[in-house]
Amino acid sequence: MSNICIIGCGNIGYSMAQGFVNSADFNNQSLSVTARKGKPLSNLQNLNVKVTNDNIYAIAGAEIVIIAVKPHDFNSVITEIAPHIQDKILVSVVAGLSIKQIKKDVPSSVQVFRAMPNTASKFGETITCLCSDSIDQPTFEKVEKLFRSIGRTIIIQEDLMDAATVLGACGVAFVMRFIRAMVQGGIQIGFSSEDAKTIVTQTVKGAAELLLEGGMHPEAEIDKVTTPKGCTIVGLNEMEHNGFSSALIKGIIESYKEINSGKVN
Repeated sequence: MSNICIIGCGNIGYSMAQGFVNSADFNNQSLSVTARKGKPLSNLQNLNVKVTNDNIYAIAGAEIVIIAVKPHDFNSVITEIAPHIQDKILVSVVAGLSIKQIKKDVPSSVQVFRAMPNTASKFGETITCLCSDSIDQPTFEKVEKLFRSIGRTIIIQEDLMDAATVLGACGVAFVMRFIRAMVQGGIQIGFSSEDAKTIVTQTVKGAAELLLEGGMHPEAEIDKVTTPKGCTIVGLNEMEHNGFSSALIKGIIESYKEINSGKVN
């Protein structure tokens, strides 16, 4: 692995850092992270990760610099580090900022990528969407290899990055809300909160594996557990009568509209 720096160790930055150090082929000493003063990252320090609030110090020996700050902090960070990232690989996980926007603030020798992982990076289970206008294949492979160490990757066109943010990153929250509702239903029909959570989370994990490993369409797997006059079809129909699928689709579309409105928080 190359020397890596993560600037901005908030929720997503921290999740990536945890995922990298948990990866079997990662040397923890090759990772440096920065965070605002007062953010406790002692667990990373205990794993020999360099932790600092000095961005310039952190990127000094890094080949790949990952910027994981909030959109409204990006300009100040890029202005600070731009003179110090000659010939480095810059990976932005900042929502809503295009490669063109980023490139106008960095030296021409910097190869710029955009990546959109999610907080499941921590456990090596993220999906990371990647894009770049770089035609340097070895560099592309290096960046993709890095993100494969924390989950699956998919290379997409940049015009799909906002959609990837909604589906892959915001999508974690959407799935969590679904799980919460399932758990609440489980409590109402008799389970304790803890038992309901165990049953639901393992069911969701198993359902995902059926699609990831089996390669089937969701409807094909639904058909396998939906028998004539059975309880599954009654539940599904009741959910659809109350707008389950349409509400989810509308939520995804509204999130996409928001990220395109320039009002991303």
